[in-house]
Amino acid sequence: MKRPEGKAILSWSGGKDSALALYEIQQAGDYEITSLLTTITEDYDRSSMHGIRRVLIEQQAGSLGIPLEKVLLSPISSNEEYDAKMREMLERYRAEGVSTVVFGDIFLEDIRKYREERLASVGMKGIFPLWGRDTTELARTFTQLGFKAVITCVDTEQMDAGYAGRAFGPEMLASLPAGVDPCGENGEFHSFAYDGPIFTCAIPHTTGEAVLRDERFSFCDLIPEHG
Repeated sequence: MKRPEGKAILSWSGGKDSALALYEIQQAGDYEITSLLTTITEDYDRSSMHGIRRVLIEQQAGSLGIPLEKVLLSPISSNEEYDAKMREMLERYRAEGVSTVVFGDIFLEDIRKYREERLASVGMKGIFPLWGRDTTELARTFTQLGFKAVITCVDTEQMDAGYAGRAFGPEMLASLPAGVDPCGENGEFHSFAYDGPIFTCAIPHTTGEAVLRDERFSFCDLIPEHG
């Protein structure tokens, strides 16, 4: 097996893109992923963007065999709070000899620039293994590799709320409205990856109720079967 050139942490949302980014990094063998970085909204005890229960994120990390680094944010987190807490965490890893962070971003230039600027300020760099790839092909590759995911959040200004809770796969992709990115890269939807080649075991869960937040975002609750 190829010897890794260095250590890295990976930005982990719990969704399909971060799962596929981890798969690509592990296949390449250039970096050893020492931690998965996720943000948790304290009062809700859920991942900040995808609305996934903390225990499910922890079970993902357990199945992956990679430690989970949780950055806790307040329910109405400001950009200043986010930047300060992320900087504190990154500086700690930098002091431990980790200089690289892996992201699952695909084509949003402003997001990449923001990440690279923040990393550069603490002497770190970003790696984007999915960058510039065709999102239709990426979505197809995800399922062909044996990954499984469920839609956890839908922007109802771009998609019907009924997509929340649906399985991510060929049937769902074929039904997407025109203009919706197959990977949801423009924020159309978010997901929870619960099985695939990087996991030692599937993450058991059941689909709960869907609720509308901010009169716009439909979140489908995923309920752990244990833990």
